[in-house]
Amino acid sequence: MKRKAMIKNLFWILPLLVLMSISLLVMYHAQFITETYANHFTKQCLWFGIGILLLVFSFLIQPQKLFRFSFLLYLVNILLLVLVLFIGKDANGSKAWFDLKYFTFQPSEFMKLSYTLFLAHFVARQKPKTWFDELKFLFIVFIIYLIPSVLVFLEPDTGAILFFTVITFAILAFSALRKRWLVLLSLIFLAIVGAFFYCYFFQKDFLIQFIGTTFFYRVDRLLNFRSGMQIENAMIAIGSAPFFRFSLTETGIYIPEAPTDFAFALTSNVLGIFGNVLILLSFLIFDFALISICKKTTKKEERLFVIAFTWMFITSQVINISMNLGLFPIIGIPLPFVSYGGSSTIVLFLFLAILLSFQRKRSRKKRDKFSS
Repeated sequence: MKRKAMIKNLFWILPLLVLMSISLLVMYHAQFITETYANHFTKQCLWFGIGILLLVFSFLIQPQKLFRFSFLLYLVNILLLVLVLFIGKDANGSKAWFDLKYFTFQPSEFMKLSYTLFLAHFVARQKPKTWFDELKFLFIVFIIYLIPSVLVFLEPDTGAILFFTVITFAILAFSALRKRWLVLLSLIFLAIVGAFFYCYFFQKDFLIQFIGTTFFYRVDRLLNFRSGMQIENAMIAIGSAPFFRFSLTETGIYIPEAPTDFAFALTSNVLGIFGNVLILLSFLIFDFALISICKKTTKKEERLFVIAFTWMFITSQVINISMNLGLFPIIGIPLPFVSYGGSSTIVLFLFLAILLSFQRKRSRKKRDKFSS
């Protein structure tokens, strides 16, 4: 049974090692582009080291306690999101990080984890029977969603809001809620988006009066994303790369913020298209492994947690790679386990460590059942 479990774990461990290896090669290459990225390789090694330790010591995680105290974790993160608006570090017009001298800390990344834990725990315990119960349930979920979303909107961090939305829909889709409510919510969401775009294209003056000039120009910049140097250079880097290369010191085409938002394009400068293909294959195998874990997780709150993480993980890949290919606006979503970033990387490893704790608990129950 242990050998079988080890073989199954290889389906996500091997892709993870490939993604981490590519990331380290890309971060090493980045230091030759500009001095700004001089310490990215060292710090990325540190984040990966911490992440591996989290996986090794995942047996210490007790899932039930995590879910039991998830509301407290959620409240602590809310407090951090409030504090970062007042004392956070301002970078690229966004106040989303605490400056801790040697490294920065982004509370919105950790909110993804505490939000998923709390919402999965809350929704798993609900069994609405009447339409009024369902309406009350949806209202509470909306409040849980709205508070962190408003706070990260003020930073601003568009990517985090998108993830809270994805996590919420993923959990509600597999909850006891009747599907008619999901259809209704989707229609309301589409109607709001449709009305917004109608005003943007045909009633700009009204929209500016309603949302203000600052937010309007933020939206305008997002919708006209293909004219920016970042996306243009990223597309050139990918399009002009040979199928295979290995170049750690040649700088290639300069892409602003390459180690974070454009690590996929930067991979083309280091390994050519072969590196991009390797990333895509690794994610494909990893995603199938996560879907397999979803199917085997039976306890409600644990299952909702795994489903939410899987949706969030796949969304990250699709949007980041689409950004690099000029198919999606730049909204600051990193490529999992490849892009540079301490907070985002450690949170991903925390998610995986919790998933491992679920698997260990399930394996332990099977052994106990088999031995009895």
